[in-house]
Amino acid sequence: MGQDLRNWNIEDESYWASTGKAIATRNLWISIPSLLCGFAVWLYWGIITVQMINLGFAFEKSELFTLAAIAGLTGATLRIPSTFFIRIAGGRNTIFFTTALLMIPAAGAGIALQNPDTPLWQFQILAFLSGIGGGNFSSSMSNISFFYPKKIQGYALGMNAGLGNFGVTTMQIVIPLVMTFGLFGGESRTLVNTSGTLIGKIPAGTETYIQNAGLVWLLALVPLAFLGWFGMNNIRDEHVSPDIPNPLGAFATISGMLFIGFVTAAFGLWLLLPAGVGGSGFMVSKWIVLPIVIALTVLGLKMIPGSVGQNLSRQYRIFGNKHTWAMTVIYTMTFGSFIGYSAALALTIKVVFGFSHIEVDGILTHETVNANGPSALMFAWMGPFIGALIRPIGGMMADRLGGARVTQWISIVMVASALGVAYFIQQAYASATPEQYFYPFLGLFLILFAATGIGNGSTFRTIAVVFDKEQAGPALGWTAAVAAYGAFIIPKVFGEQLKAGTPEYALYGFAIFYAVCIAINWWFYMRPGAYVKNP
Repeated sequence: MGQDLRNWNIEDESYWASTGKAIATRNLWISIPSLLCGFAVWLYWGIITVQMINLGFAFEKSELFTLAAIAGLTGATLRIPSTFFIRIAGGRNTIFFTTALLMIPAAGAGIALQNPDTPLWQFQILAFLSGIGGGNFSSSMSNISFFYPKKIQGYALGMNAGLGNFGVTTMQIVIPLVMTFGLFGGESRTLVNTSGTLIGKIPAGTETYIQNAGLVWLLALVPLAFLGWFGMNNIRDEHVSPDIPNPLGAFATISGMLFIGFVTAAFGLWLLLPAGVGGSGFMVSKWIVLPIVIALTVLGLKMIPGSVGQNLSRQYRIFGNKHTWAMTVIYTMTFGSFIGYSAALALTIKVVFGFSHIEVDGILTHETVNANGPSALMFAWMGPFIGALIRPIGGMMADRLGGARVTQWISIVMVASALGVAYFIQQAYASATPEQYFYPFLGLFLILFAATGIGNGSTFRTIAVVFDKEQAGPALGWTAAVAAYGAFIIPKVFGEQLKAGTPEYALYGFAIFYAVCIAINWWFYMRPGAYVKNP
């Protein structure tokens, strides 16, 4: 345990059965909970901000939406350097170090949430650091891809990503529960509005320990860091990680590459955000900023001198492969939707169904609390739960039926579901009794989440088959990096359209994008004469 591996020949069935399977299984089952915690810390702002509203924190709703958006953009950007960690620093070194780094934003959030006078900029910094958890997905998936033979890549990647994605659901269940008692001590705060947990509503006036939302993750992160160090392996073969430095050198390299991602993400956020919340005030369009951030990150990494830069140049060969770009778009449809809806759902339920939408002097207003509104914290966990639970099934379906065929089917379901959600959210946001539209809205959203989960599994199966062994890991990481911008785009679009009074436009736009992905998947992998037939 913990030693470096050489001559890792898992495509040899006898080697796999006698040696490889046991080692791969151990690495997978340490990787999964580490990734789960990464998702939890990355996306817990979607739940924390709901409770901040319930506790009467002195921030505007639009300001709270920026916290999820900041974490989303940073986490997606950090996936770009994380894509290349395994070959440069080794799997064991990477998973241990990046898991340990999550303790910083988790402890910081716990401290900041204890003080109701904590300024917005401190929460923004903590949301910024939470992006480490988002970046961990690319390195984790790239690492696990090297441990399993191609014939069961759908299963292995589906298990790692699917159960790792349970971090979203776990967080949405655990945080509301642990806030109900003084797990770590400290001062409690009194609910101003009704809150909720998985098992029911909590009335206003109840004492709440919101700081537990950050501190609780330390209970898992500390032992997981030890497990990663003593239980995982680096693979030192030529096609994986041939030139790993000593651990301190590996940690320094990872830190330097993460720093580049942090700088470019900070620059993008500065361009995007208004001056009132620490931005430039230029309010540059997100559709311009995101390509700039991606390009600057890729170029910044390429400029690293020495062996690291040379190693990256070799891995950058994926950008000359047309399948990299096709699968980036398709995976953005599936995972980008999953992670973006996960980040936005709780606050969207709160804003759309938690308030009555009534006309005052001929103007539709959205500030009257709806006493009959559903609790966001009771329902928001369901979508990510279904999407994560079904992802391994999507991978196994793809192993049997072909990844592109499964992706084609679920894309059609996503178009129909998005249009249905658009209709009901439009009706609710113009109604004094929006709760009457909640269950159709929720039901269609759950179907949409299920489709994204199946598609997450099927697209990763396609990537594992289309790319050779050396390119598969970086390609998995790169597509996951770009798709993760959904965690920024979707909350941002929802926030903008809710402010404009037209939330249904967000869903219409997503449905159009899904239709484009259907055409790309058909052209590359399903049509007669496709580049690779139904991989």
